[in-house]
Amino acid sequence: MSIVAKIEELPKVQRETRVGFHTHIKGLGLDEKGKAKKVADGLVGQEEAREALGIVANMIKEGRMAGRGLLIVGPPGTGKTALAIALAKELGEDTPFVAVGGSEIMGSPRKSEVLMQAMRRAIGVRIKEKRRVYEGAVKELRFRMVRHPYNPYVKVPREAIITLETAEDEQTLTVDEDIAYQLLQLGVRKGDVIAIDADTGRVYRIGRVKKEKKGGITLIKEINLPEGPVLKEKEVVHTLTLHDLDTYYAAQQAPLSLLAGFGPESVTDEARKQVDKTVSEWLKEGKAELVPGVLFIDDAHLLDLEAFSFLSRAMEKEFAPIIVLATNRGKAKIRGTDEEAPHGIPLDMLDRLLIIKTRPYTRDEIEEIVKIRAKEEGVKLTEEAVKKLGEIGEQRSLRYAIHLMQPAKVIAEREGREEVEAKDVEEAEKKFVDVKDSVKYVEEFKDKFL
Repeated sequence: MSIVAKIEELPKVQRETRVGFHTHIKGLGLDEKGKAKKVADGLVGQEEAREALGIVANMIKEGRMAGRGLLIVGPPGTGKTALAIALAKELGEDTPFVAVGGSEIMGSPRKSEVLMQAMRRAIGVRIKEKRRVYEGAVKELRFRMVRHPYNPYVKVPREAIITLETAEDEQTLTVDEDIAYQLLQLGVRKGDVIAIDADTGRVYRIGRVKKEKKGGITLIKEINLPEGPVLKEKEVVHTLTLHDLDTYYAAQQAPLSLLAGFGPESVTDEARKQVDKTVSEWLKEGKAELVPGVLFIDDAHLLDLEAFSFLSRAMEKEFAPIIVLATNRGKAKIRGTDEEAPHGIPLDMLDRLLIIKTRPYTRDEIEEIVKIRAKEEGVKLTEEAVKKLGEIGEQRSLRYAIHLMQPAKVIAEREGREEVEAKDVEEAEKKFVDVKDSVKYVEEFKDKFL
């Protein structure tokens, strides 16, 4: 893939991005002594759990977590997934993070294969090589959006025009839809420092240009404006997962696999052994580094003995991710048996786990989280709106409060206002009910249902 540097007049379009529920998280938010800051790295509260995970991060870096895993326990909506993501971010920006639900594993006819793929997606291989890249701070970025070929209500990028600048140079590039899509996925905006591989088109988000401190929360690493020309030869570090390499190797062997009766996308145990052998050679030769990532399994109480046995064996392997389980159950039956166990997890598995607890958020913490999410989602809230969402989050659920922000924004825009007020939140609350209200409503009419 090549990048053509040129300037082209394009109509200005509105930028559309997908914002995930945890995109604001950048780390555990600890100080030099491992103490949790009240609000830092996109996290609020849960100081005890964050400090415990800080200790775990040190153990991982020092190779002291071999054969062990983590279990995070706490009520729903207390940030268990957020903490697992924060652990991965704390270990490094390119540390793989894979989340899978217990129901997703148990709902598959090939449980072991789902677990194997999830594990290998959570193990990275960091490769260093010299590449020609366009590197600089984003001075201007515009997208040309078109309707999705299969969904006319969704717009997708056709191309983008991006101007990159360094201390000595500036270039404007027109890039194709693949690169434009990466820019959208990464949430690249004006002031970000990025690098685009001139040959492959892969986009790397490096950080954000330093500015004078104005207080508030900084979610992205700040760096100096790059120097030298925009187009340069530079040592690029990129991380592939073992599953990426498995898939690549399987694709090379596709004709043979088809003859043997495997599907075109099947990854055989032989392919995985070959990849492991190749990676081991790279590690010995210093061509690559292993990056153990985080495999997060929510609703772990839904797993059965076979799945727990698989995970227990996986912890002992040479190539293994950090396995983090989460549950909101106390005592529960181990799936597929009549035996009751703490958290529905076999005792021999529990013996391998360090257990961390989470607690419900306070009203002030919920309001801080609302502010962070509003900034991430581009929603301007008045103080009264923040307080109203905090009240809803405390009385109902944090997720419900955050879900109301975008509908409230639409209501405010219809009234010709950019800022969301408390009355907009109240209006959204009337139109979109939470789970408790929806269940209560249906229960009232259950006798009339067939």
